[in-house]
Amino acid sequence: MILSMEQIKSDRPPLLTFTNAGIYCAKADVYIDPWRPVEKALITHGHSDHARYGSRHYMAVESAVPVIKYRLGSHIKIQGVSYGASTLINGVKFSFHPAGHILGSAQIRVEYQGEIWVVSGDYKIEDDGLSEAFEPVRCQHFVTESTFGLPAFHWEPQDQVMEKINQWWRENRAQGKTSIIAAYALGKAQRILRNIDTGIGPIFTHGAIENTNEVIRGQKVALPHTERVVGQAKDKKHDGALIIAPPSAAHSSWIQKFTEPSVAVASGWMGMRGAKRRRSVETGFVLSDHADWDGLNHAIQATGADHVYVTHGYTDIFSKWLCSQGYDAQPVKTAYVGETADVDTSEDIVAESDIPDEKL
Repeated sequence: MILSMEQIKSDRPPLLTFTNAGIYCAKADVYIDPWRPVEKALITHGHSDHARYGSRHYMAVESAVPVIKYRLGSHIKIQGVSYGASTLINGVKFSFHPAGHILGSAQIRVEYQGEIWVVSGDYKIEDDGLSEAFEPVRCQHFVTESTFGLPAFHWEPQDQVMEKINQWWRENRAQGKTSIIAAYALGKAQRILRNIDTGIGPIFTHGAIENTNEVIRGQKVALPHTERVVGQAKDKKHDGALIIAPPSAAHSSWIQKFTEPSVAVASGWMGMRGAKRRRSVETGFVLSDHADWDGLNHAIQATGADHVYVTHGYTDIFSKWLCSQGYDAQPVKTAYVGETADVDTSEDIVAESDIPDEKL
C-alpha cells in the first residue's frame, strides 16, 4: 500500500531527518553517510566525504567494501550487500541501487509503511564502462546532490572527451613530453585508465592512485597495466608516457621529477572560465563523475518524487529551479562536498543573475 503524502504527514514524522550527525532514520536507528561517528552507518560510496572513520558498524554494496576497508582500516566492521537486495532493520526496508558515480556507488532506498525515500549520494547517469550504471528508483522523497546544478554545466559524451585526452597525449609523446593528468585517486583515475588508448605509450601512476588500483584489481576488475612512479630523480622512461596523479600531487614539487611535463586536469570545473589559469595547467578536460544540469533534472524526474532535498553544490539556485518546475524542493545543509575539492572555483561561482530567466 502506498500512502498519500497527507496520510504520511498526519500519521507520523518523516522517515528520514537531517541531523547534525547525518541523515538519520529514527525508526531503524541508522544513519546514511554520517559525518560524525555513529552506531550504524549505511554508506553510499567510498569517497571521504561520504565514508568517514569512527562508526561502529558499516553497511555498503559489496563492490564498495574493499576500498572502504582500505581507506578506513581493515579492522572496521562492515557488511557487504548486493544491489537490489532488501535488508530489514526494525521493520524498515533498505536496499542499495546503482548510482553510476564510481565503482560500488549506490543510492539507498528506504521504505516503511508506504513511505519511500531515496538517498542518492553522488551520481551520474552516463555509463562510463566501469561503474555500475545508474538506475532510477521510484520514490516520494529524493535526496540529491547539485554539484553541477547550473544550466552552464553540460557534459560531452565520454568517448569524445577521451579522444581529446588521447590526442593531447599523442601530441606530447611526439614532442618527447611527459603527459601528467590530474584525477581523483578513486573513481576518475580508473575511469580514465579503463577508457584511454593504451596503445599510445606506457602509463605510470602516483602511489595514491596505484594503491587504489591494486585494491580494485583485487576485485577482479580489469584495468590496463600501470607502473608506480618511484624515486626522486628524473627518469627518461617517463618521457612520452602518461602519468595519472591526484590533483594535489600534480600541482606540487612532485612533478619536478619529469622532463618537460605537460599538466592537465580532468574535472567538471574545467568548463568554467579561469579554471586552467588558476591551476597553472596547459589543458583542461571536462570530465566529471557527477551529473550535469540535464542529468540532474533527468534523474529527479525519473524518480517520480514530489519532494526533493538538495544536499550539496548549488543548493539554493537548484532548489529554486526545482520549485519552479512544480517540486516541493529545499536545500539541506550537509558536510558533503562533491567535486568542489577538485579545483578551487571560488572566483568562478556563478551568481543567480547569470542564469537565463527561462532556467529559473
